[in-house]
Amino acid sequence: MNFEFSFNSSHWDATRFTSEIRPIVGWHWKPVDLIINPILDTAFNGVKQLDFAPATRLGYKICETWAVAAAEYADYGPVHRFYPRAAQVHQLYAVVDRSGKVLDVQVGVGIGLTDASDRLTIKVMLSHDLNKGRGN
Repeated sequence: MNFEFSFNSSHWDATRFTSEIRPIVGWHWKPVDLIINPILDTAFNGVKQLDFAPATRLGYKICETWAVAAAEYADYGPVHRFYPRAAQVHQLYAVVDRSGKVLDVQVGVGIGLTDASDRLTIKVMLSHDLNKGRGN
């Protein structure tokens, strides 16, 4: 389970404070992984306004340091009444991951599948596992 609390610039989000509740459900059938995140976003404006924005990833680990994946990021809208299909966000990504000793890098290119989606998106995620190298 992951919780995110955000303080947003008005340039990026009309709502100053938001949060995300991200349950993480995954299955590992080496070398294949399936990860589902049924995400709920909130702008702290009531339970009815919780926004359902799930993410799904199907990955293949090529070796200890490299993996490829297909990922879908979506936004269906408020849980009490989803947006019509044309207003929903659905983006499909091709992703490459590299796990390093100090830094993990994930690079992806995404295309929008609906009119409400961005046509083309490039994502780069840099992460450092604080437990890496501790024998855990």
